Amino acid sequence: MDFSSDTSAPAHPQILEALDRVNSGTQPSYGADSETLKLKAALAERFETDVEVLPVASGTAANALALSIVCGSMESVICHREAHIERDERGAPEFFTGGGKLHLCGGDHAKLAPDEVESVCAGIQRGFVHETPPAALSLTNLTESGARYSADETAALAQIAHNAELKVHLDGARFANALVSGAETPAAMSWKAGVDLMSLGFTKNGALGCELIVLFNDMIERFPLLQARAKRAGHLPPKMRYLSAQALAMLEGDLWLSSARIANAKAQAVAEILTAEAGARLAHPVDGNEVFAHMSDNVFESLLSQGLRAYKWIDGSVRFVCHWNTSQKDVDDLAAACRQLT
Repeated sequence: MDFSSDTSAPAHPQILEALDRVNSGTQPSYGADSETLKLKAALAERFETDVEVLPVASGTAANALALSIVCGSMESVICHREAHIERDERGAPEFFTGGGKLHLCGGDHAKLAPDEVESVCAGIQRGFVHETPPAALSLTNLTESGARYSADETAALAQIAHNAELKVHLDGARFANALVSGAETPAAMSWKAGVDLMSLGFTKNGALGCELIVLFNDMIERFPLLQARAKRAGHLPPKMRYLSAQALAMLEGDLWLSSARIANAKAQAVAEILTAEAGARLAHPVDGNEVFAHMSDNVFESLLSQGLRAYKWIDGSVRFVCHWNTSQKDVDDLAAACRQLT
């Protein structure tokens, strides 16, 4: 019963097939290969606009590098206090920006509260020597609590940011899960809603290790700067075709969306089991592939003793994460373990 993380999952077979397919002959280095060129075209088609793209191997690198081209060393990034860039990246955004800081805001279910963001933006005094003025807003979809921003919610936050002359970054480590839980397009959920650049995650959704930094609109002009910063940081892969091939495999036939649907459906089943069989109370909406459930310590310990792998979350709930390869047996075994509690 492994519900520990979506990074615990194996790579999807289609990813391994794609890697084998490109593993012959020679290709130009550092993104000049045919796979990366095809990836750019595929993303432009999915997002309905011109893009630039830089594949990297980790979400932390994607977020930190993306923020480094919109936030200077004496500026800040507005984000939720539970955002991944704050809680889980060991100061990488601060490091990659050369000293920029994070300006933390609140909001239910790890979603930024618009009134808090507006208050921060209204108080910006760029000429005040004691202030570290914001240069960007970063939001996460799905959030760290598994909640989804709709396109309208994203647009409302982006408008506040743009009115204050801030750029908008989207951490999309679970963007596919957010997409399939609604009826909105990738374009509607990103640049059409005001997102200027995003980290698009595939590792949690079936890739071996592949995250994309995607630039929209006028951010495309900063692509050479992104490449230079990636090179200096050791995140410009010489054999980029292997990362791009993974991303192409995820996009072809919409594997990224079908994998996310599987994970989301399993999460819904887990939520129903926990509330019906274990007396658990959901801490956050189940908008994607994560379930956060409040339960007694006795119940949690009993499930652990029966083979559960899941972790306590910062709000005191227990986090259950499903992925493309979460088996029906794991779900059925969880139901059986919960029935043993009564």
